[in-house]
Amino acid sequence: MDETNSRTGAFWDVLAGRLPAPPAAETLGWALSRVDPERGEIEVTFEAGRAFTNPVGVVQGGFLAAMLDDTLGPALVATLPAGEFAPTLELKVSFFRPARPGRLTGRGRVLHRGGTIAFLSGELSDETGDVVAAATATARVVRTGGDRSVQ
Repeated sequence: MDETNSRTGAFWDVLAGRLPAPPAAETLGWALSRVDPERGEIEVTFEAGRAFTNPVGVVQGGFLAAMLDDTLGPALVATLPAGEFAPTLELKVSFFRPARPGRLTGRGRVLHRGGTIAFLSGELSDETGDVVAAATATARVVRTGGDRSVQ
């Protein structure tokens, strides 16, 4: 049995099809490339459509920030047992160059985790491999209710 089907928790339940994907992830075109929960690392891809562009034709920064949040958060959430989730407390994004519509790749990692607070880092690259934006985040690990809501 592969890791996707043997693990439980919100992240793994979505990957295994036991839960629907979050609407925000669907909107961003989120797809998992690889995950290493023991190392707290993840690689995902996004499909930035023309609907994400600003008046000059590049992806609007808010979408890039959302993609980074949807990279860093899952890097941590994939490490958690069932019944825990990790909402983002703070997200800092730096934009390096314009991002054109198309496939963008997010790479995220857990830098450090204490009891309930975790520090995350990652970057978003375009199809040529150039980093278009990077982020750091702080997240808080919380217990979820039976309905998977964050308490």
